[in-house]
Amino acid sequence: MEKFIPVNGIVAPLDRANIDTDAIIPKQFLKSIKRSGFGPNLFDEWRYLDHGEPGIDNSVRPLNPEFVLNQERYRGAQILLARDNFGCGSSREHAPWALLDYGFRVIIAPSFADIFFNNCFKNGILPIVLDANTVAELFMEVEGNPGYRLTVDLAAQTIAKPDGTVVQFPVDDFRKHRLLEGLDDIGLTLEHADEIRAYETRRKFEAPWLFGN
Repeated sequence: MEKFIPVNGIVAPLDRANIDTDAIIPKQFLKSIKRSGFGPNLFDEWRYLDHGEPGIDNSVRPLNPEFVLNQERYRGAQILLARDNFGCGSSREHAPWALLDYGFRVIIAPSFADIFFNNCFKNGILPIVLDANTVAELFMEVEGNPGYRLTVDLAAQTIAKPDGTVVQFPVDDFRKHRLLEGLDDIGLTLEHADEIRAYETRRKFEAPWLFGN
């Protein structure tokens, strides 16, 4: 997992509440357990005018011109702005994989579903909870200003607006640490590699019969 560095990115506004994980990445794309390759099918049912299936060449599929991610002004967005209860529904880890593969590093919303929220931190995405009024203000500013960008600094726990206004956001210290250091669950375990090796050596001495010849 890559270390989280400050993001200065275009903001894409997805003005819907209760967006579930099946909307984020539909069930037919869950056959793979690789973490990459899901970006082209992010929000598949909203993004395209036809029905998507694994193996289809997405480059020739008809795009829905009304969907926000298909609009030129939001091309290359790294920050997703959403409403309440983002990531609800089933607990599929493919949802943050798809968001990350598309290019999103930050999601801002008034609330998130718990499992999705945890999965974001495990996969290199920063989910930021801001109060509903602040999120509403951001929606107005984004929609009224093409090319609207925010700078998100996790170390400082700040969001800087184009006009210089700075918004603070809360984040758990442990989750902050793992994102800043780029530590997924395996990475966290490997931080204790020396202790693990020492334990294995000790157990081989204490109970050699467990290890055969």
